[in-house]
Amino acid sequence: MTIAFTPSESASVETGPVVVPEPAGPVMAAEPEFWEPSAPEPQEAPEPQEAPAPLEAPEPHGEDGRDHDPVVVRDARDFGVYARTGGWAFALKVARSVRPGGQAAEGTARTKVSAKAFAELAGCSPERVMRYYKAWDMAADDGLVPQFEVLVPGEDIELPDADVWLSYYTSRNSASSVRGQAISAAAEAEGIRPTKALEVAENPTALRAAILADPGTAEAARGALLDRMKEDPALQTEMARAIARTDDLKRAVASEAKAADRIGYVRQIVENGQIRTPAGQTVEAPAELRAEAERHLSLLDELDDSEEAGEWAGEAYDTVKGLVAKAVEEDPALRVQERRTRFYNSLQKATKVFEELTLDEVMEEDIYEADMLQRLEALQEAIGTCISALRKATTTS
Repeated sequence: MTIAFTPSESASVETGPVVVPEPAGPVMAAEPEFWEPSAPEPQEAPEPQEAPAPLEAPEPHGEDGRDHDPVVVRDARDFGVYARTGGWAFALKVARSVRPGGQAAEGTARTKVSAKAFAELAGCSPERVMRYYKAWDMAADDGLVPQFEVLVPGEDIELPDADVWLSYYTSRNSASSVRGQAISAAAEAEGIRPTKALEVAENPTALRAAILADPGTAEAARGALLDRMKEDPALQTEMARAIARTDDLKRAVASEAKAADRIGYVRQIVENGQIRTPAGQTVEAPAELRAEAERHLSLLDELDDSEEAGEWAGEAYDTVKGLVAKAVEEDPALRVQERRTRFYNSLQKATKVFEELTLDEVMEEDIYEADMLQRLEALQEAIGTCISALRKATTTS
């Protein structure tokens, strides 16, 4: 079993109980604490014996033959412990030494101290000590580490890998807040450990860095924002305002909206079997036109999310629109009705514009210019010509 080193908290060199792999033959060492056989058997090597030694014992001498500085040795061993176990090395110190208030001081717990006393000895806050305590508690519930009750002060045990630490530890006491509870609930709904989501939420700078550097993270963030905006009108407004204030985003939105409208035009023909003429009429779509629209729509639906749909949508729209114009021209009755509708629409627009002219202001304010009268006279002449043409057409028919 691998034994975790306990980083020293004093100036002296402490190596702690350690174990080495079984040697392949007799152990030959220059240090006096190692046993050296006086006469090894010539035919068979003796059975390997376990002997205490570090997992990665440092060389007794440096490259230049001098002894290592004991302080350097201590730092290296402490670093090795933390590199393998991460925060578990420090959580173990808390787990085996702390007895929170309210627990009975019986058996091995008599030598344990409160979180407050441990924090005073460590020179940190009791809250920080309890965060390590709670992380160990959750891991113990999952069977990853022993429960507090079986741990004895100073005892070393095998610790989990460092990568697992952040799954249990959160750097702030956010889980108990309303915000933390909401994050925890959302994390559980997504099937992940709440501590992971809380860790991300408490470090927005790290989240921003991941989004900026990694397309996959950015895509996940985009999807999450879209889902949240469905139920958050305030966020919708903020996002719309941010886009409107950024020229590049505003142009991109306009381009995508145009593409979406064109795809919708083609889709409406396929799904409803009707076309909308340039003059605004809605009529049944010819079979040839509808088949062509279906072909283009199938190509659009097969595009990946990463592919630009604008060019494909433009091609589909132009093709279908050309077929609509052709269908109108080839049907005499539809062609006449189309021209009649177009003329009537133009007449309505002109009438509305003229009705909006406020002649009272002309009389009350000195806004008259000769050009205005000339334009009205020209308009009157054009209207007279139009009326004469319509009367002539009526008489002929």
